[in-house]
Amino acid sequence: MADWARRVEQGWYAGSPWLAPLRPLGWLVGRVARRRLRRFLAAAEAPPVPVLVVGNVTVGGTGKTPLVIALARRARERGLTVVVISRGYGGEGGDYPLTVRADDDPARVGDEPLLIARRADVPVVLDPRRDRALDEAARRHGADLVISDDGLQHYALPRSAEVAVIDARRGLGNGRCLPAGPLREPADRLDRVDFVVANGGPWPGAVVMHLVPGDPSRLSDGAALDAATFRDRYPAVHAVAGIGHPERFFRTLDLLGLAVTPHAFPDHHAFRPSDLTFGDDRPVIMTEKDAVKCQGFDDPRLWTLPVRADLPPAILDAMLDRTLGQGPREERQ
Repeated sequence: MADWARRVEQGWYAGSPWLAPLRPLGWLVGRVARRRLRRFLAAAEAPPVPVLVVGNVTVGGTGKTPLVIALARRARERGLTVVVISRGYGGEGGDYPLTVRADDDPARVGDEPLLIARRADVPVVLDPRRDRALDEAARRHGADLVISDDGLQHYALPRSAEVAVIDARRGLGNGRCLPAGPLREPADRLDRVDFVVANGGPWPGAVVMHLVPGDPSRLSDGAALDAATFRDRYPAVHAVAGIGHPERFFRTLDLLGLAVTPHAFPDHHAFRPSDLTFGDDRPVIMTEKDAVKCQGFDDPRLWTLPVRADLPPAILDAMLDRTLGQGPREERQ
């Protein structure tokens, strides 16, 4: 099943003609999405506290989680009480709304919420119903600002501003809606958001963001090496990625000069130690999102490569100001 899903995804971005029979379904999904958006805009209500939604219009990874972390950190620097809300994909919390702690079990709360809680040092409230998570953030945590990790299409959630993140390298694929293409909504949905952020390169009308790698660190003891020292000591590695777009991570390691044997897993994969046994003693380096699920493994071969969202502080401030009602609001063209 995973192989079939990957083949379909590759077809979306390669313009494969065998997807043509799915076009009527894609047209229907797009029509329903436009109708939902019109209803939302006609009846939109102001949220109880400012809400910034960071999402995307495509399925798969675009790099929005590092942007959420960067925005939460910047808001904290400005003295705001920030709460991130998420549906908690990949976790099995069950008792919602649920506030994530830095020492939580990723199997309970999910990999991305736990990573955000640790890296941004802010409360993360989980609930499949984001409107209920918003109420919890405002009532229990006294939030001045709520950032929704994903949820662009979750129209039960009122919002003050929206940011859509796209992968500049892959773009919008064939431009069709699911299942004929990678779009959750028609491409013109981007005209309605307040900011478009292009991860990895330029895109018309978008702010450019780059994911900058940090120093690799070993999971077992937290020991860190700068990239050059790590490359000299471990020139050949196994690379593991259970994220929406694993090729981006493998490409980053290539650019660091490492000889990479890639191992792609499904997004939010629940790793077991046996998944990381490859028949030799080469280091295994993985994304931060995967590392939160593997830190309990007693294996000194395991390393993680942190990344941060790099974009001008003035852009982060503009996004926050727009959400707080302090910045100019104009229609995107």
